[in-house]
Amino acid sequence: MDFLATILTEKRKEIAQFPSIVQTTTQTKRPSFYELVKNNPTHMHVIGEIKRASPSKGDINLAVDIITQAKAYENAGVSAISVLTDAVFFKGSLEDLRIVAAEVNVPLLCKDFILDQKQLLRAQAAGASIVLLIVAALPQHTLQELYHQATALGLEVLVETHNEEEFQRAKEIGATLIGVNNRNLKTFDVTIETSQRLNPPADGAIYISESGFRTAQDVQQVAQAYQGILVGETLMRATDIQRKVQELQVNRP
Repeated sequence: MDFLATILTEKRKEIAQFPSIVQTTTQTKRPSFYELVKNNPTHMHVIGEIKRASPSKGDINLAVDIITQAKAYENAGVSAISVLTDAVFFKGSLEDLRIVAAEVNVPLLCKDFILDQKQLLRAQAAGASIVLLIVAALPQHTLQELYHQATALGLEVLVETHNEEEFQRAKEIGATLIGVNNRNLKTFDVTIETSQRLNPPADGAIYISESGFRTAQDVQQVAQAYQGILVGETLMRATDIQRKVQELQVNRP
């Protein structure tokens, strides 16, 4: 099963139902995630994700109190919080993002499959300070256009890649926050070797390794080349969030 193709088909149907005008609201100014990471290079930065379910794992934590979870992340010292807003496959919502935005002050990532400017506007109105653009989901001209539209709105953009070709496409649009997803979006198989293989250079960009991290030993495998990790399932299942976040914030060389 090609998970990405299936998700994108549903996402296009969802976008077609969006109103043409998006109501904007004034949001609390959040710290720049890029600057936060750049100014604190000695430890691994953790993006804690609020993730109820996934297409591959099924239900992860449907009973989660997202306010409690978000505050636990913030109190544990995460550098940002990611909120999955896809409803069909991940059982999230834009309302989840709004609720979390009202409760925490850290940078907030709207994690979704963004294909249209309306999604950028909706994410910003709900309180996001960062949006995700997935290279594998977008032709290059659309990727470039959405990147410029997002930055013009004052949003930071995490550009997600999975292989060398996608990595180069991210560099071509001038991305300064680049994610390497250890999960293959077609099969949803996960291996940290994906991040190890791409091994990004020290060139001023911030690199985030996404998915597959359970222990400090896992994180150590990418600590040389990556400044941050994105962690969902491990933190959603953790009985002691503060302890687990601190374990994953390994020292960087």
